[in-house]
Amino acid sequence: MLIELRIRNYAVVEDLGLTLGPGLNVLSGETGAGKSIVVGALSLLLGERASSGVVRAGADRATVEAVFDVGDMPELLARLDELGFAPEDGQLILRREVAAEGRNRAWVNGSPATASVVGELGSALVDMHGQHEHQTLLRQVEQRAILDAYVDGREALDRVAAAHAAVRARQGDLQAREQRQGELEERAEFLRFQLQEIDVAKIRPGEDEELEAEAERYAHLEELVSGAASIHDALYGGENAVADRIAEARSQLARMARIDPALEELAELTQDAYHAVADAGRRVGEYASGVEHDPARLEQIRERLDGLFRLKRKYGPDLSGVLDTAARVRTELAELEDAEHDLVELRAGVARARYDLTEAAAEMTALRTRGAEELADAMMEVLPDVGLASATFEVRLRPLDEIGAYGAEAVEFLVSTNTGFDPMALARVASGGELSRVMLALKSILADVDRVPVLIFDEIDAGVGGIVAMAVARKLAEISERHQVFVVTHLPQLACRAHAHLLVEKREGEDTTVAGVRLLEGEGRVEEISRMLGGDPESKTSRQHAREMLAAWKVPA
Repeated sequence: MLIELRIRNYAVVEDLGLTLGPGLNVLSGETGAGKSIVVGALSLLLGERASSGVVRAGADRATVEAVFDVGDMPELLARLDELGFAPEDGQLILRREVAAEGRNRAWVNGSPATASVVGELGSALVDMHGQHEHQTLLRQVEQRAILDAYVDGREALDRVAAAHAAVRARQGDLQAREQRQGELEERAEFLRFQLQEIDVAKIRPGEDEELEAEAERYAHLEELVSGAASIHDALYGGENAVADRIAEARSQLARMARIDPALEELAELTQDAYHAVADAGRRVGEYASGVEHDPARLEQIRERLDGLFRLKRKYGPDLSGVLDTAARVRTELAELEDAEHDLVELRAGVARARYDLTEAAAEMTALRTRGAEELADAMMEVLPDVGLASATFEVRLRPLDEIGAYGAEAVEFLVSTNTGFDPMALARVASGGELSRVMLALKSILADVDRVPVLIFDEIDAGVGGIVAMAVARKLAEISERHQVFVVTHLPQLACRAHAHLLVEKREGEDTTVAGVRLLEGEGRVEEISRMLGGDPESKTSRQHAREMLAAWKVPA
C-alpha cells in the first residue's frame, strides 16, 4: 500500500505531502490545478525517464519520494533482499531526484540505487492507468498478458519460456556444429594432403640436426682424413713417434726403479701414458682408414635436409612444429569423422527440446482456451455495470506459425458495442470512452488475481457522465475493496464514494504559481462536490445535492 507521497519542486508543486489510506482515494480540483502533475511525479518512481524540465523554476532539483507498506509481499521482500535493500519496519521508501543541471539520482530505503531498480520496484507496487493509458489495451501483447494473469498462468508461461530457450540453445549448438562440419568438409581434402605430406616424410624429432652434423663431416672429409693420418703418424705409426719415445722413457725408468724404488710410481705413470698415446694413435689411424668418401650419401643427406626445410617452412618453424601440425590435422579429421555421430545426437537433442516445448505450450494453450471462455463470460456480466449493456466481448486465440517464448497462439480481444454487429478488434470498434470502460471492466475482473497492490487511474473517466458515471464509480469502488485505488477525477459520482478526498489547488503569488493539496472533510468536501456537480458551490441547492450524494454513501458531511 502507498502510505505517503512527497513531492518537492516538481513543475508548479513546491512542497506537497499526501498521506493515503486504504480503499478509494480521490484527487480532484479545477482544470489546470495540477492533478495530473501529481501523477506525473509519481510516474518517475515507475521508471519514467527524468527530464530537467520538470524542475520548478528557481529550484536546483526536484524530488519525488514514496513510502510503501510491503510487509505482506514476500516476493518483493525476497527481491529486496537479493538487491541488498532491507525494508525498515516493513516499509519501502523509493526516491528519485531530478537536477536542473547535472546528473539525476535515485535511492531505495536511503541507499543509492539506479533509476531502473527504482522503476522495477515501483512497477511491482503500482499499476498506473492514465487518461490515454487504455490505448495499451489495443496491443495484442497486452491482451495476452491480461488473459495470462486471469488464468494465473505465470508458472505455465515460465515453463514455455524455459522450453523455448532450451530449443533455441540446442538449435544454436546444432547450427554451430553443422557450420563447423561444413568448414571441415571444405578443408578435408587439403587437410588430408597436409597429413599425407608430413606422414610420408617419416620425420624423427631432431633428425635435421643429426643430418646437418653428418653433412658437415662429409663437406670436410679430406681435411678430416688427412688430419687423422698425420696424427696417427705423430702419435703411433710414424718414425720417432710419441709412443716410441715414451716407450724408451718407460724402459729407462724401469731400470732406474730397480736401483731406487722411489721411481716406481713414475715408471707406472709413464707406462699409463704410453698405453693412452698408443691407443689414441691406433684409433685415429682406424678413423683415417675407415672413413669412406661417399658422394651419393652426401647428396642423399642434402636432399633429405631440403625436404625437411620445405616442411618446416610450410608447417612449423622447426620439426616439432611440423609434428604438432600433423597432430592438429589428425584431430580435425577425426572431428570430421565423428561429426555425423555428433549431429545425430544434437538433432535428437533439438527434437527432445521441441517435444518439451510442444508439451509446455499445449498446457498454456489449454489454460488460455479455458480462460478465454471464462473471461468472456465474466466480461459479459460486468460490461452492463460500466454502461455497455449492449456490448458483446470475445477472446480469440489465433495459432501462430511457430511456437514462441509466449506460447503457440496470439490473443486478441474482440468487442461489439452495438446490438447486431459482429465483434471486431478493439482498435477498429471502440472509442476512447468505450476503451476506458472496457479497461475498467477488465480491471474489476482481474482485481482478485492482480498482485500489484496500488492502482492509479488518471482521469480514465473522462468523457462519461450520468448513468455511465455512476456505473464507473461503482466499479472503481468495488476494485478499491481489494486494492488501494488512487483516482484523479472530475466525476462527483466517484468523488462522493471516496474513503479519502484530496483537493488540488493552485495559488498564484506575485512572482510564482504554487500547487497544493489538502484533505477535504465536512463542509469542505460538500463544497467541492457542489463544484464538481457544475452548480454554484455557495448555493444551498447545490450543497444540499452534494450532501444527499455523500449521505447516500454514508460519508459524513
